[in-house]
Amino acid sequence: MLTSSERARYARHIMLPEIGEAGQLRLKSGSVLIVGAGGLGSPAAIYLAAAGVGRIGLVDFDAVDATNLHRQVLYGTSDIGRPKLQAARDRLRDLNPEVTVETHEAQLSSENALDILGGYDVIVDGTDNFPTRYLLNDAAVLLGRPNVYGSIFRFEGQVSVFDQKNGPCYRCLYPDPPPPNLVPSCAEAGVLGVLPGIVGTIQAAEAIKMITGIGRTLTGRLLLFDALQMSFREMKLPKRCHEHAPITELIDYEGFCNPLKSTDITPKELAARIAGGEEIVLIDVREPYEWSAGHLESARHIPMQQIPGHLAELPRDRELVMICRSGIRSASVQQFLMSQGFTSVKNLVGGMQAWRRDIDPKIRVA
Repeated sequence: MLTSSERARYARHIMLPEIGEAGQLRLKSGSVLIVGAGGLGSPAAIYLAAAGVGRIGLVDFDAVDATNLHRQVLYGTSDIGRPKLQAARDRLRDLNPEVTVETHEAQLSSENALDILGGYDVIVDGTDNFPTRYLLNDAAVLLGRPNVYGSIFRFEGQVSVFDQKNGPCYRCLYPDPPPPNLVPSCAEAGVLGVLPGIVGTIQAAEAIKMITGIGRTLTGRLLLFDALQMSFREMKLPKRCHEHAPITELIDYEGFCNPLKSTDITPKELAARIAGGEEIVLIDVREPYEWSAGHLESARHIPMQQIPGHLAELPRDRELVMICRSGIRSASVQQFLMSQGFTSVKNLVGGMQAWRRDIDPKIRVA
C-alpha cells in the first residue's frame, strides 16, 4: 500500500485515471536499470526517481567533469571530481527518499551484464558507444527485458523501445556494428546541451508507461528528433530478427568494433613500454581544456588543428604515439602524419578513457 506521505508526493499522478493508485503501486514495486549516468541517464534518472519507481539502478564508472555540466543535469559544480555514481545517488535520494538507488560501478561486459541486468524490469540505454550498446541489446534479448534506447549526435536524437517479445531488437535496426571510428562521440563532435534532456526524458516516459501498462510505447517505432528544425519524425521499425545472426551468448564487442591494427597500441602495452624506459614520443592532440583536466606526464600537447604547423618539430627517427580522448581524433592525426612521410606512428586505442579504465583510474578525462 502507499503511505500517506507517498499519496501526497504522487497526488498529481494518482488523480490521472490512467495511473491512479494501482499504477502508482506498480511504479513503487517496479525497477529500472539505467546504463550510463551521463547526458541521457541524468534526466531519465531524475524523472524516474521523481515518479516513484521503487528501485533504480545506475551503471557507470566515470567521474564528474566540468565539461559534463552543460548537459548532465544530475550533477552540480560542487560534484566536479566526484564519482558520478556517488553524486547521482546523493542527488536522487534528496529528490525522493522513498526510492532505492542501487549503484554498479563497473564497465558492462560479457561477464557481468546478465547478472546486473537480470535484477531489473526495464533497461534504459544511456550509453554513448557501439560496443556497449550491442552488448546491452544482446543481454536484454537473452533476459527478455525491454530496452529503452536513446542516442544523440550534435542536434539530433533517436528514441525507441526494443522488446523482442513484442517487436524488434536493436539489431533489427543496425544488424552489425559500424566500422571502427566511423561515428565520433560527443567529445569529438559536440552536442547541444538540452538535446539529451529531451531524449532522456522521453526514455523515462517510455519506462514509466511500460511499468504501469498504460499508453502505446515506441516498440516497433523509431522516433527522430531534430532540435535545429524543432521537428519530430517517426519511422516504422519492423521485426527482422530472422535476418540477423541469432543471439545465443554474450561477447565483448570492443575488439570487434575496434579491431587492433599493427599501427595501434593499447594502454597496457604503452604503460609497459614506458615503464621499461623506452623512448617514445607521446603527442596529446586534445583541446586545451581536455589537456588541463588530466594528461600523461611525459606527453607533449599539440591540439589536433595545430599539428600541420608543427611537423618540423616532430622527430622522424623515433616512434610517435598519438593520444586523444577516445582514439578517434588521434587516429585521424595518425593517418595525416603517415601521409606526410612519418613511418612509425601509433594510435592509443581508446584514448585517455581507456587509459583511465585500464591503467590509472584516478586521472581525470574531460
